[in-house]
Amino acid sequence: MPTTARPPAHAPAARAARSSSRREWIAFSVLLLPLLLVSMDVSVLYFAVPFINRDLAPTATQQLWIFDVYGFVLAGLLLTMGSLGDRIGRRRLLLIGAAAFGLASVAAAYADSAGLLIACRALLGIGGATLMPSTLGLVRNIFPDERRRTMAVSIWTGAMAGGIALGPVLSGVLLDHFWWGSVFLVNTPAMVLLLALAPLLVPESKDPAPGRFDLAGALLSLGTVLPVVYGLKRGAADGFDAVPVLALVLGIAVGLVFVRRLRTAADPLIDLALFRDRGFSGAITVNTLVMFATIGFVLFSTQYLQSVLGLSPLTAALWCLAPSVLIGASAAGAAALASRFSRVRVISGGFLVAVGGFAVLSRLGTDSPLWVALGGVTLTNLGMVAAMSLVADLALGSVPAARAGSAAALLESSQEFGGALGIAVLGTIGTAVYRAEVTDGLPPGTPAAARETLSGALDVAGRLPAEAGELVTQLARSAFTSGLHVAALAGAVTMVLGAVVAPLLLRGVRPAADRPAETEPLAPAA
Repeated sequence: MPTTARPPAHAPAARAARSSSRREWIAFSVLLLPLLLVSMDVSVLYFAVPFINRDLAPTATQQLWIFDVYGFVLAGLLLTMGSLGDRIGRRRLLLIGAAAFGLASVAAAYADSAGLLIACRALLGIGGATLMPSTLGLVRNIFPDERRRTMAVSIWTGAMAGGIALGPVLSGVLLDHFWWGSVFLVNTPAMVLLLALAPLLVPESKDPAPGRFDLAGALLSLGTVLPVVYGLKRGAADGFDAVPVLALVLGIAVGLVFVRRLRTAADPLIDLALFRDRGFSGAITVNTLVMFATIGFVLFSTQYLQSVLGLSPLTAALWCLAPSVLIGASAAGAAALASRFSRVRVISGGFLVAVGGFAVLSRLGTDSPLWVALGGVTLTNLGMVAAMSLVADLALGSVPAARAGSAAALLESSQEFGGALGIAVLGTIGTAVYRAEVTDGLPPGTPAAARETLSGALDVAGRLPAEAGELVTQLARSAFTSGLHVAALAGAVTMVLGAVVAPLLLRGVRPAADRPAETEPLAPAA
């Protein structure tokens, strides 16, 4: 009589592993919702400004704050929210932030004054500061397997880069059909969906022994980060006169008090022992270098496309969308390569690819074909996003799971600081080159605005007779392109430095032995 074949003894274990993996990726897909929205909110206002100006009539100062207050508040509260998530639960903080972000989006959409819109943007920054470290901290705990976590963090990084690129395109499409408030209102359905799905599909995780929340440390962190980021960004935009310099001095002074607090408090906001781990401190350093070049150069590339090649903002955003798909995919590609080769080699390779991109950008002219500019930008960002995704995974994997929220907040704070420093340094270099070159060539009597910025020169040129206007336009575009060349070379040098520093700091680093956070089981898979 024939006997029924029995399944291999390992079959139930294999099925359980597949089921667990499926639940992990389902939970991860839910976490991509807030990430995409927060990253899009960085750039979604690009095309809405004329409509907001028409309806709310903000002053020049109010217009700047409408743009900047979101990023300032988000940067200032990242450390606080990362620490808070470790204590009260990262999913709980995510849900609180999602509710705040959704409500603030509705309020911003129907704001009837510039002051109210600024306040709503600040509330959006508070919500964004809860969402960013919560999502990355949850990823650290959802994926205990190193290989799957590396792929998840890479996808997370690619989604963040894609969201920033998608923001202007979504904004342009919405403004073609609806009023300016729609660029905020689009956040609400996604946040409602997150509030419905996250309690069911995303497990809670937190530090099982967190200690008391350090309120004094939270206030000191805010007093450190806000003035420094403000001083760097305002100095890059308007020059380092008394106000940005005083802001930097204030931030550094408060920062010294903050570090002393971290050293002496019984339950500090951030555990400085994290920095004793070579993997974590090295990853933070390398990540700062990446963001220095990435964010520092982005203003040059966008201005080149719009003000030198003459593309409209929406056209420029649409042309950049296709390369952004490749850039996002490069993060997953880097994770796949890291599973076969040394992770540090892939990071250094990413830096060298970025060097090639900066080399292309350093050769741009005022009449270069669009594909050359897009090719240079694509190469640069392919390399940097690949490196950044693996660096982020190293930073998270180097700390205990219980400290994942704080580690994520420190990682994202290094991104904010690196980006602000890049804008200040590369922006100052490019502006100095522009002013030196354009001043020597402008005819006497040309308004001073033409000597300050490319946009000022184009505005002046539009009011001059045709021949004089064309002369100012060509001269200003040539001077700006010269500044872009120097900034690109500075970016290339930074990437070479990264390729050298990464092996020195990160060679031999492996994820820390896990001291798991207090984590709920994943929801059963369907």
